[in-house]
Amino acid sequence: MTQSSARTMPVETGSRSSGLLRAASRAGFEVALIGVLYVGYVITRTFASTAFAPARGRALDILTFEKSWRIDIESWLNDLFFKHEWIGIASSYWYATTHYFVTLAVLIWLYRRNKSQYVTARRAIVLASLMGLTCYLLMPTAPPRLVGGGYHDILSMNSGIGWWSQNGSAPKGMGDITNELAAFPSLHAGWALWVAIVLIRAGLPRIIQGLGVAYAAMMTVVIIGTGNHWLVDAVVGWAVVVVAFGVMIAFDRDTGHAHEPQPDSVRS
Repeated sequence: MTQSSARTMPVETGSRSSGLLRAASRAGFEVALIGVLYVGYVITRTFASTAFAPARGRALDILTFEKSWRIDIESWLNDLFFKHEWIGIASSYWYATTHYFVTLAVLIWLYRRNKSQYVTARRAIVLASLMGLTCYLLMPTAPPRLVGGGYHDILSMNSGIGWWSQNGSAPKGMGDITNELAAFPSLHAGWALWVAIVLIRAGLPRIIQGLGVAYAAMMTVVIIGTGNHWLVDAVVGWAVVVVAFGVMIAFDRDTGHAHEPQPDSVRS
């Protein structure tokens, strides 16, 4: 072994170790970010009104509005999930898993690919989540599964074979901290659309962008079919994310923080 190669090996090893530490630190930060947002959601359980009658009244107002426009798809979709057990089980796992893991994975991936787009996207999801949490505090709204009228609680029915409790998608033993009157708007739908927007803005191949859109669409079907949200909840959840992205993109443009997409050689 030459002296030059002997000197190079420790440097390369140190560089790899430093890279791994930076990657672990980034991953830890994004996990912490999701954790902070989740804690904010949990806090709404403490400060939001728990009065069920007003929350049910808002839910029925949403249903009345949907019926007037003939977009009240909740009942037949929920019945479909109830009658076909495999759909109910698959949708329960989807609801309790993808919301956090897919969002977190996309955050970390985007950070590694394009840091300027990452900052915009991260700010957008935080702003959208804060807007959603504000609605939960000011306008508690019941989901279909709690208003009666024949709606089925699909996650509760399948909680015996999963890690979630009978009070939504919270892990077993943590159901009491779940804000069950946080239906409007749907951050499940909003975060899923956020994923689709990120993939589109990243300029990925159309098939990948299509998968992002399909993911957002599937999430919407799942949250309605499981009895956890109204269609209007999903639409407003999308709107919140679109507004948040618009605000952050405008902010970056006005402050000069917007950058052209980085070449692949820089993104790696």
